[in-house]
Amino acid sequence: MRWDAQRLDDGDATLLPGMPSTRGLLRSVEVPEFPGATLHEVLCRSALNAVPDGSRVPFRYTINPYRGCLHQCVYCYARSTHEWLDLDAGRDFDTQIVVKTNLVEVLRRELAKPSWRREHVALGTNTDPYQRAEGRYRLMPGVIRALADSGTPFSVLTKGTLARRDVPLLASAVRDVPVGFGVSLAIWDEQLHASLEPGVPLPRARLDLVRAVTDAGLPCGVFLAPVLPGLTDRRSDLDAALGAVAAAGATGVTVVPLHLRPGAREWFSAWLAREHPALVGRYRQLYRGGAHVPAEYRAWLAERVTPLLRRHGLDGSSAGQVRGAGGTAASGVPGDDEAAFPAGALPPVREGGATPARRPRTRASAVGEGDLAGQLRLL
Repeated sequence: MRWDAQRLDDGDATLLPGMPSTRGLLRSVEVPEFPGATLHEVLCRSALNAVPDGSRVPFRYTINPYRGCLHQCVYCYARSTHEWLDLDAGRDFDTQIVVKTNLVEVLRRELAKPSWRREHVALGTNTDPYQRAEGRYRLMPGVIRALADSGTPFSVLTKGTLARRDVPLLASAVRDVPVGFGVSLAIWDEQLHASLEPGVPLPRARLDLVRAVTDAGLPCGVFLAPVLPGLTDRRSDLDAALGAVAAAGATGVTVVPLHLRPGAREWFSAWLAREHPALVGRYRQLYRGGAHVPAEYRAWLAERVTPLLRRHGLDGSSAGQVRGAGGTAASGVPGDDEAAFPAGALPPVREGGATPARRPRTRASAVGEGDLAGQLRLL
């Protein structure tokens, strides 16, 4: 594997991946609660990842607590990132999980640098920070505290109901910094859910997470994603999904059709040929131009979605007024670039257009009971 970007002991030629060391603390473990999976515990050099220049995402930095994902979503767009570790984008992505054990310590050092400008940091843009491994390693409480203590605005996107554990902590953090929170869901048929995203909590459980977040006074945008052509794009499916999202109190919603990037494309295509062979030809036609559906499909889906958004009070203006999102909420219509992130999923911009600089708390006041020295901290 390419561990160079993950480990601190890469200068020691005597150490191999999977072998522990006092400096690198690199080991691979298998635990009963995750049968068939291997957790690779490593030390990281950095916690903040700079977004490549030219990216259209509305943030410049990310944190990835884990590489690989126990959610095992067949369609996951992040699968190809595992190939940088000399692992494959298919089964390895689902079962070989990289964990940065010293993440919180490194993050605090980076956030304390005079050069850090307290820019928006996004979590959950690659693999889910609240996947099941988080229940074992408990990295996110330390990450949230570090960001809030330093005055850094942040956002979280997840499918993992483990996030309910940290709702009180997020509600506390929002008093210090702007916070955005997003939940991703789309598949309502339980059989299809079990086949396509076997490690993900049930959709109803994720709706309960939306309700828990909004009940705590936090914003929560929902990504109805991905919409799968021929599988989840029926009017009745979209109507049921959007109605449930509205009932859960979401501050906004964005509908996103399936993307098939390299890595995900091959893995999903194999699943489709095995489970729904009659749709193979349609998908080849739809995705013949690349990772995205053509404009014609986006327009068709937008025409179908728009009246449903209006019916459930999730269209642009009403979402902001009725649900208290403030300002103009995203319309949620597929293909609308301004609707890439639903209202509530990004931290609000405070008056003046930027997050005001604040003096970081001292180390003594910043350390919480979950930050005890010597505890393992993952990616």
